[in-house]
Amino acid sequence: MEQTPTPLTRQVAARIVGYIRETAAEPGTRLVERTLAAHLRVSRSPVRAALKLLADEGVVAVAEPGGGHTVARPVEELTVTEDDAGEEQQYLRIASDRLDGELPDRVSESELARRYGLTPAQVTAVLRRISAEGWIERLPGYGWEFQPMLTSQESYEDSYRFRLVLEPAAVLEPGFVVDRAAIEVVRAQQLELAEGAARTVSGTELFGRNRAFHEAVVNCSRNTFFIDALRRVDNLRRLIEYRRTLPRDRAAVRCREHVEIADLLLAGKTTEAAEYLRRHLSTVSVEKTANPG
Repeated sequence: MEQTPTPLTRQVAARIVGYIRETAAEPGTRLVERTLAAHLRVSRSPVRAALKLLADEGVVAVAEPGGGHTVARPVEELTVTEDDAGEEQQYLRIASDRLDGELPDRVSESELARRYGLTPAQVTAVLRRISAEGWIERLPGYGWEFQPMLTSQESYEDSYRFRLVLEPAAVLEPGFVVDRAAIEVVRAQQLELAEGAARTVSGTELFGRNRAFHEAVVNCSRNTFFIDALRRVDNLRRLIEYRRTLPRDRAAVRCREHVEIADLLLAGKTTEAAEYLRRHLSTVSVEKTANPG
């Protein structure tokens, strides 16, 4: 007799679908339990249960040979419902207020419900998303606590200087090996953005795709310290990036640069790719810090 999925399993499954949408993962893209668990900040056990549920629903497929799971359906079939759109609006309101210092470090679900006119279910959904992204954590017993984020011009500039050191160095690591499948996936996503989608996708999706590109490149270093460091700084800069998004025509140009970096990596030209990546980060940093929002 089949067991009814637990609320946690359904919650994690919903976040995995959100991850697939955010990164625009195409059918056939492998979903790695370890990566999903790190991204969603949960253990691998609920991720495994959620993937099984999604496989039963036809959203993902079991990969053969070797097991694991892959994306089974195009992103456009994972339609955004009216509830999803409402959650996005609520999420962005909370993000904006937190960035403006309008929210205290500690909040309760009832306070958020009153402030934003939300139902308990809506508060739960938004907090689940924010928690999965790593900028709020549940307190023992009662309430939630926001985690440190980049909010100032100085800290934002520091994050880019850090990435200027880290990312090109990761490409030049002795253990760097191009994961062709992963790089081809993010290359395709960036090409779509460069050819027009950068002008139409939401700010959260644009951030998600660009983050996925840079993390896919650094993941090829196979150095856990580089990988973890970039993931942490990406979590910290998430909110401020929603306001620092480049004008969409400039964003399309930067996405084209991502495509060229990917092409260099796929051609085995790692030294050239590292230098191109350094120039890319340097120019993006200048553009974004010169235009605060």
